[in-house]
Amino acid sequence: MMRLYVAGQSARSLAAIANLRKICDTHMPGRCTIEVIDLMRNPELAKADQIVAIPTLVRKLPIPVRRIIGDLSATDKVLMSLELTVV
Repeated sequence: MMRLYVAGQSARSLAAIANLRKICDTHMPGRCTIEVIDLMRNPELAKADQIVAIPTLVRKLPIPVRRIIGDLSATDKVLMSLELTVV
């Protein structure tokens, strides 16, 4: 389960969404649930996951929780942070 916090339709937000979808489709097909949370519309939701920068990806499951800040364009680093192997 992945939760991506973004701010509206900014270039970095759109890039993060596209990069996360590509990573999930390529490396975790059918095993990944993505929830995109726009903090421009729901700023109160940032508190629950202690979001201090955006875009931020929070992997809730499997535990332990992982956080990645940025547009997720460095695929190898994202995969390593999520403890996934490069396919």
